[in-house]
Amino acid sequence: MSEETAVLHFSTDGIATVTLNRPEVHNAFDEELIERLADMFDDLGNQEGVRAVVVAAAGKSYCAGADLNWMKRAAGFTEEDNREDALSLGRMLKNLQDIPKPTIALVQGAAYGGGLGLVSACDIAIGVKSAKFCLSEVKLGLLPAVISPYVVEAIGIRASRRYFQTAEVFGAEEAYRLGLLHEVVDDVHLLAEARDRILEKVRGNAPGAMADSKDLIYTVAGRPIDQDVINETADRIASRRTTDEAKEGIGAFLEKRKASWNNS
Repeated sequence: MSEETAVLHFSTDGIATVTLNRPEVHNAFDEELIERLADMFDDLGNQEGVRAVVVAAAGKSYCAGADLNWMKRAAGFTEEDNREDALSLGRMLKNLQDIPKPTIALVQGAAYGGGLGLVSACDIAIGVKSAKFCLSEVKLGLLPAVISPYVVEAIGIRASRRYFQTAEVFGAEEAYRLGLLHEVVDDVHLLAEARDRILEKVRGNAPGAMADSKDLIYTVAGRPIDQDVINETADRIASRRTTDEAKEGIGAFLEKRKASWNNS
């Protein structure tokens, strides 16, 4: 393929933007795009100079889910072939979720099936008012299996029980109400402004502290607040207070200056 299925751009201040680039098929997933995104997310997670990752898309749609030609090929797969195919999608989404820095989805159009999973795997999601969402798998006799951990985490069990089974299309306001979107803007031109507001906040924060805070969420989520959790969280803050980053941050605060990482 002459054109890249996903394009990576770095700004001078360490913001990486991954843009899905199959607008002619509404940025639908196929093997090539999934593998490229998985590798990109893995690489970005390991690059120290990256401060945040934006996941955007070209054209009218964010991501329509599975590519039709990919689905046709999968129809002839064995169960083991299908398992390996699904694991590739699972790797891509896990690599995205595991990036130890803020990830921001900019949803300018429809996000169906796997596209909704991509939004769910990002830390922050901003969408235009006209964006549409759907978990359409059951219409095809399938189920949203690989994306389910991210979607259920994003919208909750109760909403998942409805939308996994009805395959209803819902809009940006409902996505905001459910917690899938953190912010809704009127049109695509305002997505950049919303993105920049978030990135301005990110630039003022310590990169290591943000990474540790993100990891902390998954450490405490769903656990009872027992002595083990109390001990572990105490250990984490005690350890972080001794870091060079914490010393710099506290020093900057007391001296009323910007910390060394703050280029906001």
